[in-house]
Amino acid sequence: MNTKLRLQLSGMMFLQYFIWGSWYVTMGPYLKDTLHFSGQQIGLAFSTTALAAMISPFFVGMVADRFFATEKVLAALHILGGACLFGASKATTFATFYPLLMAHTLCYMPTLALTNSLAFHHLTDPGKQFPGIRVLGTISWITAGFVVGMLGVKANTTPWPFVIGAVVSVLMGLYSLSLPHTPPAKLGQRVTVRDILGLDALSLLKERSFLVFVLGAFLFCIPLTFYFAFVPAYLADLDISQIPRKMTMGQMSEIFFLLVMPFFFVRLGVKWMLAVGMLAWAARYFLFAFGDNAAIPAGGLHADQLVGLLGLAGMLYLGIILHGICYDFFFVTAYIYVDQKANESIRAKAQGFIALVTLGAGMFVGSNLSGWVVDRYSFPEVHPVRHKAVPAESWSPGGYARWESQGQAAFGQVIAVVTNGAPATLYVSRSGGVFNVTPEKPSNAEALAVDVAGLVKGLEKPAAILQLFEPVRDAGAEPPIQPKSYKPSSTFVAQPPAVLSKPMSNWRDIWLLPAYGSLVILALFLMLFKEQPTPKPKQG
Repeated sequence: MNTKLRLQLSGMMFLQYFIWGSWYVTMGPYLKDTLHFSGQQIGLAFSTTALAAMISPFFVGMVADRFFATEKVLAALHILGGACLFGASKATTFATFYPLLMAHTLCYMPTLALTNSLAFHHLTDPGKQFPGIRVLGTISWITAGFVVGMLGVKANTTPWPFVIGAVVSVLMGLYSLSLPHTPPAKLGQRVTVRDILGLDALSLLKERSFLVFVLGAFLFCIPLTFYFAFVPAYLADLDISQIPRKMTMGQMSEIFFLLVMPFFFVRLGVKWMLAVGMLAWAARYFLFAFGDNAAIPAGGLHADQLVGLLGLAGMLYLGIILHGICYDFFFVTAYIYVDQKANESIRAKAQGFIALVTLGAGMFVGSNLSGWVVDRYSFPEVHPVRHKAVPAESWSPGGYARWESQGQAAFGQVIAVVTNGAPATLYVSRSGGVFNVTPEKPSNAEALAVDVAGLVKGLEKPAAILQLFEPVRDAGAEPPIQPKSYKPSSTFVAQPPAVLSKPMSNWRDIWLLPAYGSLVILALFLMLFKEQPTPKPKQG
């Protein structure tokens, strides 16, 4: 491989994964704390990549592989995807954000397969040459984390990571036009849905152990999605600084464990490699759950100022660093196992099938389930066990807040932050748990009138207008028994933003669910999976 081609393909991989790495890590905190999306909405946002991964084989197989040169398809998809991602950066409601992000991922996910196929087309010895090209993708993800980390707190609180991703996506589109010409791989060939989905690989399911492996891989992708969707939001709740940079510790460990995997693979075999990977996922969730014990320490310290492996920060960082074992021992081993079990005629289809099952279906179910779980263990669904200070200027409509009222904790939702010249009256309506605030009474919904002028009279501006939430208790239960949940009342109050604090999700309960789920799936896998020796080809 000549130097020019190596540089071209390396640059392609670097830009390709920089796009994804720029916005994926910081999206959770931004949607949760700035746009105030619910857990289910955040889960849906993260599931766009899984849904697109299920759809992209149709596009690649029916269009990209048959009609157009790969570099031109990459150019078109990345430029269009960049425009969609930039649109998502401007969206402030779920109704506008979600379809734009979905459009971006529908453009982006097919390019993962297309960049691989373009590289394979031009490499003379893919087995030896491709790893050195593909590692630029991991390095790029790490670089994206450091670049976005330079934004400081703005990385988690502003749409700038999406803007960066959009700009790089357009650059990647333009760069694609300089890549070596790669004609469509299946020009003139008949294509079927069976080929695209790799359904010929279903013949492998006749072997009981392979069926157990596929079902186990699908089920295991459900709890592991909690990590991708909500760890950044969790770290933000704990005031961990430079989250994008610190999350790259996972990719750094991934590179290390990729290098040492052959040593372990020979000694452990497929079953125990997968088992170690599953156990590592459970371990990292337990680290997150019990590393949450100090959460917001006394004395004004932030979590990442604590030191020591058994301190809060040490346990959290160890959970992130385990990503090398979690990802390599599970996913890479899975791909190797499929490669061993499938004969040459269906090998590519089998790899596509297992990717559809894990990165597609498993991640899609997991993203939505994780969002539901986070909602279930967050205010107002539960009583918050902790709260944290938030800068006064960070409060915006939609945020849940806690404050002291007559010596007791009070809770509510910010409906507006008013300054001089604010409307004298606002109207608040709710539909499906989503609130809407307008200066004029809606004609198609019941709305509560809020006397803004009366509430803020005598208060310095800006002032936060909040809808008070009242506790829902078990029948006959009285304080000090904590309420089960909270619901909006018809009472509105005004408070200085400086006295408000944020009710935190009950993160320990959240992390224990995927931890126990991982252990259950691991136990079933160990009982049911029996590694069958792969028959060696006959000699002569």
